[in-house]
Amino acid sequence: MQIDNLEKLFIDMLKDTYNAEKQIIRALPRMAKAATNDELRGAFNTHLRQTEKHVERLERIFKEIGKPAQGKRCAGMEGLLEEGKELLEEDVDEEVLDAGMIGAAQKVEHYEISAYGTLKTYAQLLGHDKAVGLLEETLKEEKEADRILTEIAERTINVEAMQGGDRE
Repeated sequence: MQIDNLEKLFIDMLKDTYNAEKQIIRALPRMAKAATNDELRGAFNTHLRQTEKHVERLERIFKEIGKPAQGKRCAGMEGLLEEGKELLEEDVDEEVLDAGMIGAAQKVEHYEISAYGTLKTYAQLLGHDKAVGLLEETLKEEKEADRILTEIAERTINVEAMQGGDRE
C-alpha cells in the first residue's frame, strides 16, 4: 500500500499497533512469571487483561473504518521486547531483575503512549469520532500503567535493587 495520505498512514499505524499489542500479550505472562515482587507480578497480570481489551478496541476501530483487523510486523515493539527478554536470560539478582523489568516495561508503555497519542490525533483530524474515544480510553490506561510501574519502582523495587546482594 502506498501511503500517500493521512487516512492510509492512520491505517498503517493501526496495523502496527495491533501487532505490537499482540506481541505484548505474548510477553506479559513471561514477565509476570519472572517477577519476584508480588505487587509487580500483579501489575503485569492486570496489564495483560487490559492489553487484551486494547486489542478488542483496535478491532472495533478496524470494523468502524471498514478495514480487516490485521497487523503488520511492529519492529519497534519487537526490539523493545527482545531487550526485556535478554534481561530475563541474564544472571541477575532477583531485586535487580524486578527493577530491570520495570524499566523494560516502561519503555514499552512509553512506546504505546506515543502510538496511541498519535493515532488519536489522526483519528480526530480524519473525523473518526468513535475511534477517538476508544483510543483515548486506551491512552489513559497506558499512562496509568506507566504511573503504577513508577510507583512500585520508587516505593520498593529500586530501593531493594540498590541493596542487591548486600543483604546476605
